[in-house]
Amino acid sequence: MDKFTTLTGIAAPLPLINVDTDMIIPKQFLKTIKRSGLGVNLFDEMRYDSDGNEVEDFVLNKPAYREAKILVSGDNFGCGSSREHAPWAIKDFGISCVIAPSFADIFFNNCFKNGILPIALPQEDVDKLMDDAERGSNAVITVDLDSQTITGPDGGEISFEVDAFKKHCLLNGLDDIGLTLEKVASIDTFEAQAAQSRPWV
Repeated sequence: MDKFTTLTGIAAPLPLINVDTDMIIPKQFLKTIKRSGLGVNLFDEMRYDSDGNEVEDFVLNKPAYREAKILVSGDNFGCGSSREHAPWAIKDFGISCVIAPSFADIFFNNCFKNGILPIALPQEDVDKLMDDAERGSNAVITVDLDSQTITGPDGGEISFEVDAFKKHCLLNGLDDIGLTLEKVASIDTFEAQAAQSRPWV
């Protein structure tokens, strides 16, 4: 997993509440077990019409937001089913930070396991960042995980909270497998001792 330290990029505004995981990545795209390739289908039913053509007024189809790295959205983001494909699709599109007033718990935790920083902020702070995001290609925001700050286009700064352990994992690019591999020496020692004391196992 890539390390998340400082992210500077265009923020896309998605002023919707209760954005569920089926909106993020519809069920027909859940057949894959790969984390790559889902970005093209992110928000599929909002991005494309029934013929597969882009819907021009959907935010991620607008020229200013095609390279967005940050998403600013409404309350209860990521609700619905627990599909991990939702953060996979967000990350594969190129978005590494989602900012909202609140998140569904499972989606929130899945983000950290996939290199995405979900930031929950008071509504007034989200409203300010939403206004910033609506500036189009000028909506450049910097998210600094180490200092736990968000800097807007005008230089205004907002602080955010993040769990210390989750912060450590993101800063060091550690998913569950990476955390286990940190203990590989201890695991090898245990296995060697177990093989000597219980050779029949």
